[in-house]
Amino acid sequence: MRQPASPHHVLLPVLTLALVAGCGGPTDEPASSETDAGEEMSMDPAELERRAREIHESVFTIDTHDDIPFNFATPEVDPLNADRQVNLEKMRAGGLDVGFFVVYVGQTERTPENYEGAKQGAMTKFEAIHRMTEEMYPDLIGLAYTADDAERIHAEGRLVAAIGIENGYAIGTDLSLLETYHELGARYITLAHNGNNDIADSAQPNPAYGDTPEQNGGISEFGEQVIAEMNRLGILVDVSHISKAASLEAMQLSASPVIASHSGAYAVNAHPRNMDDEQLMALRENGGVMQAVALGGFVKSPSEERQAAVTALRESIGFTSFSQMTDDQREAFSEGMADIRSRHPDANVADFVDHIDHAVNLIGIDHVGISSDFDGGGGIDGWRDASETLNVTLELVRRGYSEDEIRQLWGGNTLRIWRASEEVAAELQQAGG
Repeated sequence: MRQPASPHHVLLPVLTLALVAGCGGPTDEPASSETDAGEEMSMDPAELERRAREIHESVFTIDTHDDIPFNFATPEVDPLNADRQVNLEKMRAGGLDVGFFVVYVGQTERTPENYEGAKQGAMTKFEAIHRMTEEMYPDLIGLAYTADDAERIHAEGRLVAAIGIENGYAIGTDLSLLETYHELGARYITLAHNGNNDIADSAQPNPAYGDTPEQNGGISEFGEQVIAEMNRLGILVDVSHISKAASLEAMQLSASPVIASHSGAYAVNAHPRNMDDEQLMALRENGGVMQAVALGGFVKSPSEERQAAVTALRESIGFTSFSQMTDDQREAFSEGMADIRSRHPDANVADFVDHIDHAVNLIGIDHVGISSDFDGGGGIDGWRDASETLNVTLELVRRGYSEDEIRQLWGGNTLRIWRASEEVAAELQQAGG
């Protein structure tokens, strides 16, 4: 459905036209869609920019992964204009209509005390998102519980917030928490994060907690119950971060299409967090969507020299996680990374769209979307924050994607699986009485 342009859909100037217009190219994979993604258009740069702006203003743009800190929506971190990659002003400026604000809890040792801590951490972030949308800025942004809500709020001229949970560890071993979180607005749950939990094995097990590869055999027996309950409630199963075996099993178990809320293509960059072609083909069979992620290390492997420099920087500032950074650490990290980037250039928008091209050519336009992982490690040259969102559309236009295809990538496919999860939930609830 063609979305009306928001009256607040004001775009910043394209800062990286020359950069993205001269980089990247098509993949060599056979096309599964009607067009071969990656075929570059021959167009005057000014006309290219005009066309990209026109399309960007007309499509409904959804970013499925934006992290928040525990003090979000407080005087310390004002959602309107805090010095972060995603704030309401930057969303408006870049024409980003919807952000899935993420309730992330880190993996720790699996104990009753830590389960309770994870639950409390999750509730703190839920409360922050509700505070932003219901108390602080209800005239600027609304919380969507359904796909229809998202379209209605957008049509009203407001930005849209949706909620995802990153790490099923937030429920511990308490299945009833799924209903609690669903009532608060959670519409996807990443089954695991960096470390195995009671639901699934991680793509990156953590030996510090006694993790071993395939500790759960993919999805545990408890995880099977979790997936079934998520289907019943209408919560999308997110296969980002989980092991290959777990993802393939989750796609078989889920009655609804799954989402990979922030993953790349392993064939383009062999990172353990990316999805290989077997996983992508299974995703197509499931009907799901891979949301290509603009996190530099997933987009393009850094050199050994850059990795060493980043490690040294993190050690020097006492870095533990992005969500727990102090203001001083954030400033020091930003300055340090600017220096590192000057010596070892980042991945850019063209590198990022290579992942989209590969997935579209392999499994078709219906199964690919877009995510940033902003404020959780994401950000590439040309799409450093929400204000630069237009540059992604610019690169898609340059490669020959049509307006309808760009509409699918930016939000149409996400809305499709969101609605599918609602329909499956309604059927399951009716069948269950």
